[in-house]
Amino acid sequence: MKVYGSAISSVTQKVLMVFAEKGQEPELVEVDPLKGEDKAPEHLARQPFGEIPVLDDDGFVLYESRAIIRYLDQRLPGPSLTPADLRARGLMEQWISVEQCEVSGPVWEIVRAGPVYDILRASDAGGLYPPPPQDAGAAARAHLERAFDIVDTALATQEFLAGAEFSLAECTWLPYLNYLFASRHGHLVTDRPNLAAWWQRVSTRPTWQRVGRVLERAN
Repeated sequence: MKVYGSAISSVTQKVLMVFAEKGQEPELVEVDPLKGEDKAPEHLARQPFGEIPVLDDDGFVLYESRAIIRYLDQRLPGPSLTPADLRARGLMEQWISVEQCEVSGPVWEIVRAGPVYDILRASDAGGLYPPPPQDAGAAARAHLERAFDIVDTALATQEFLAGAEFSLAECTWLPYLNYLFASRHGHLVTDRPNLAAWWQRVSTRPTWQRVGRVLERAN
């Protein structure tokens, strides 16, 4: 299988994390958004919206990271990352939705309001990254404070987002929280004891150590 994406991209890391948890390794074809490669004609032929990642499974092409990870969980051998219990599965889907609607956007606002914005603007694709609103970082932090308070309460009575088992929900959350730490906003996680304990459990998994540390090497 081929994955078209970037090893330091949060959305690509979701996909790579599922491969790692399954004990598999795809062929990663680097598509660098900072060079505008995601908007190149050859990539648009795979992904007409000009985004990453894209999965190519023997000619079957699939895009959108959350769709890809659900597909891979069914497609690949290895332990299931979707709970068998209906209620636990519902919780997994709930927290994936929370990541999509309440977490990923504010994390991006925090990241681009910091030093990484200068890197984006100086890149070959700098014109695609307009300056963030002046108060975007503060608003994003306030939004995440509330969201993280909610997840901290939920994690008071369970080890993982879906309950007793590591699931696809963790695969979607890990990259964004990793970017918070890389952007010196890890205190938003560590200030909350249950969320901090969860982060310690999931971020020390050998699978994430392989996938997530690429961001440290890139800095």
